Amino acid sequence: MSSISIVGLGNMARALAGRALAGGNTVEIIGRDQTRVKEMAAALGGAMVGAAGDVPAGDIVILAAPYAGAAAVVKEYGEALRGKIIVDISNPVAPDLQGFVVPADSSGAQEIAKAVPGDAHVVKAFNTVFSHVVAAGSAEGRPVDVFIAGDDAQAKARVSAFVESLGFRPWDTGDLFMARALENVGLLELGLMSHSVKHADFSLSVALLR
Repeated sequence: MSSISIVGLGNMARALAGRALAGGNTVEIIGRDQTRVKEMAAALGGAMVGAAGDVPAGDIVILAAPYAGAAAVVKEYGEALRGKIIVDISNPVAPDLQGFVVPADSSGAQEIAKAVPGDAHVVKAFNTVFSHVVAAGSAEGRPVDVFIAGDDAQAKARVSAFVESLGFRPWDTGDLFMARALENVGLLELGLMSHSVKHADFSLSVALLR
C-alpha cells in the first residue's frame, strides 16, 4: 500500500481520501483551513491531519486542487517536495471552456513539472474522472478507468499500484507530454456534459475487443 498526502479540501480530495483509506493506504489531509482539515479527517476516519506549509508525510502527493491552486502549492512547497511523486489531477480549462490557460505546446502537468525539485516526478492522473464516480468506486458495476502520464517509469508504476488499491484500472498513456491529450479529454467531458449527456453521471473507459 502507499503513503499518500492529499492537498485540498474539495469534493475530489474527499473522494480520493475515502477510497484510499478503504484501499488500506495511509492518508494525510493537508489544507490551509485547519478546522476543515480536522473535520474532513474525522469524517473519513483514519486520516492524518497535516498543516499547510509542512513537509508532506506521503511519498505520493496528490494536488487535489484547480490548476491555479495546484501550481501555487508547488511554488510554496518548493524543496519540501524533493523525492516525492506529485500527482496532478487538474484540468487547466479556460473559464469560457474554449481552450486552456497554459501555453499551446504544454499542459498543466508539464507547467507544474517545471516548478518541482529535480528529483520529484510529476504524474498526470484522475483528471478524467468526476469526483462522485471516484467516491462510488465503480461505474454501473464496471471498473473505473484512470489514465496516467509521466516521464518516470517507476513513478508511474507506483501511481498505478495506488490506482489499483482503489479498485480502479490504471492505463499508462505514455510520457508527460500526453498530459495535454488527457486534459483535452477533460475538456471533452465538459463538452459532453454541457451539450449531449446533460449531466456528470458518466465515466469514459476502455473496452478491449480481444
